[in-house]
Amino acid sequence: MKISSSSAVCFFISLLLATNLSILEAKTCKPSGKLRGKKPPPGQCNPENNSDCCKDGKLYTTYKCSPRVSGRTKALLTINSFEKGGDGGAPSECDNKYHSDNTPVVALSTGWFNNMRRCFQNITIHGNGRSVNAMVVDECDSTAGCDSEHDYQPPCPNNIVDASKAVWKALKVPKDDWGELKIHWSEA
Repeated sequence: MKISSSSAVCFFISLLLATNLSILEAKTCKPSGKLRGKKPPPGQCNPENNSDCCKDGKLYTTYKCSPRVSGRTKALLTINSFEKGGDGGAPSECDNKYHSDNTPVVALSTGWFNNMRRCFQNITIHGNGRSVNAMVVDECDSTAGCDSEHDYQPPCPNNIVDASKAVWKALKVPKDDWGELKIHWSEA
């Protein structure tokens, strides 16, 4: 059987592309470093919503990436107040404003936030047998923490969707269970 040179080239290119896609698919998000915690000054870490405050000397893992986004991206839903004086700390990164806890808004881990490219985009959160759309307004920083800018809270893990109370209410999660919930999300 004779194979033409153009068929051989096409086959080789297809094989090369398939190999590179397999390598990319196999890559996972690995930690990018460690950050040593500092004890917050008195009254400087807001423990609202059971938020963690940094512990002096503890090593916290940091990430520059998040797991790959798919139609069903697995994540951990956490709760955050986006209001002034809330445990979110500073105004939201996308618009430098605070947002009502009655509005379905979220902060995404650093990799998913993607250098502000997801600002004001809606995502659909699936959990507790329900779904809700929420707007991305902030980053849950996976690269830094334990300082005043981050309300003396540790860096976020790389798989967080940090949501307002409105999201938790829309998912009909009983208030006593608010805090952490395994979910999946997709772009709306």
